[in-house]
Amino acid sequence: MSLLRTAARAHVATRVIGSTHRRQQQRWAAQDAAAAQTAHAAPPATPAPSAEPVPAPAQGSMLDQLAQLGQLRDAGVLTAQEFETQKQRILAAG
Repeated sequence: MSLLRTAARAHVATRVIGSTHRRQQQRWAAQDAAAAQTAHAAPPATPAPSAEPVPAPAQGSMLDQLAQLGQLRDAGVLTAQEFETQKQRILAAG
């Protein structure tokens, strides 16, 4: 008789654990769905593009940028090709 009682208790315990697990999984799924829904409902605000033109850098600023670029090349941070690309970008902006 004790073997049947043990089997019955094991069966009940398995069903309780299974039910608890399913309920918890459903709660977590609902929380994830709610979080995803609120994330998609409110898109991030993007700033409006400004109508003002960006002022051109001053001549002294361009020379400073070129000097810093040369220092980076001399320190080995930039390759010769990267240096030339950035130098052309700075000169074109000025």
